[in-house]
Amino acid sequence: MNIPGFFSATYAEARTKFLESCMDRGLKVENHLNDRAKGADGEDLYMDVARIGPDNASKVLIISSATHGGEGFCGSGVQVGMLETGLLTDLPDDTAVVLIHAINPYGFSHIRRVNEDNIDLNRNFLNFADGLPENPEYAEVHPNLVPDDWDGPARAAADAAIQDYIAEKGIGTYQAAVTGGQHIHADGLFFGGFEPSWTNKTLRAVVKKHAGNAKHLALLDFHTGLGPYGHGELIYVGNPAGLPRAMNWYGDDVTSPEAGTSSSAVVRGTIDTGVCESAPNASHTCVAIEYGTIPVLEVLNALRADNWLYLKGDLESELGKSIKKQVRDAFYCDADDWKKMIWERGTSVVKMALKGLEKEA
Repeated sequence: MNIPGFFSATYAEARTKFLESCMDRGLKVENHLNDRAKGADGEDLYMDVARIGPDNASKVLIISSATHGGEGFCGSGVQVGMLETGLLTDLPDDTAVVLIHAINPYGFSHIRRVNEDNIDLNRNFLNFADGLPENPEYAEVHPNLVPDDWDGPARAAADAAIQDYIAEKGIGTYQAAVTGGQHIHADGLFFGGFEPSWTNKTLRAVVKKHAGNAKHLALLDFHTGLGPYGHGELIYVGNPAGLPRAMNWYGDDVTSPEAGTSSSAVVRGTIDTGVCESAPNASHTCVAIEYGTIPVLEVLNALRADNWLYLKGDLESELGKSIKKQVRDAFYCDADDWKKMIWERGTSVVKMALKGLEKEA
């Protein structure tokens, strides 16, 4: 089995592999065009959806990739590999699997965490009519996240201020302030948006079509950038009432940001909200698989650099190219051992999800 061959070097290559794997299996693919943006090479951008299993299945497993754009290399590789190896060929009765490839095709193509509007999609699934959540801690650190220069005195002063903040309040407080999501600075980090994004609307429609009448719904959303190298942390997201069911399915190593056991901070507006609201009659068991790459401060610095580059830098400069590599390395370890770890953990969790759904009456 050529596990590295399941993974791709670009969004365009990943999409081609996904479409060809679906075609080889005789699967129909829905192509949802994001007409608000183009890819890094001028290509069209799509959220592609393939369904395996009966149309009227009461149990649905959704497996999604690239919620955070550049993290899509990981999830796409697992999706393609499962199609290539026939892992999803013999599903339990009354069960369907829906593969959503490239939830955020813009970020995947441009190797950015955010979408075309600088929105972190995992902070965008809110009821905007209820008002926006506050994050005053972010307002405190924002001025130091994106300095005027990235290789001069402004950056040095900003880094020193951040280190002082961490020394006073701790790395956990800093991580929560930065990553918890904010609706203050549209040009800042982890911006959740002022209204529903294209992905928000499109994903809700996809889930409503494929799981709107489901009795049981499971979500596995692939992510990278937190935790030890290659380790796939299972982070429960959603209504706390579903946590015991997730632990029954996946084991005691399921973590919860709300319980303080996860490498992730508590965040609001994650995609599971849109998924669950689009399948209102189902039980919901939603888990993010979070694979580690490099240390968290290096990941956050890569995101700071990316934000600076698109606000104040030059993509074609040597510094710009260096930053793009830095961002890519933060979310995709292009190494065979890492890909093997992704594949083995990912397919193991998919099998556990299918067995878990099978138990549900």
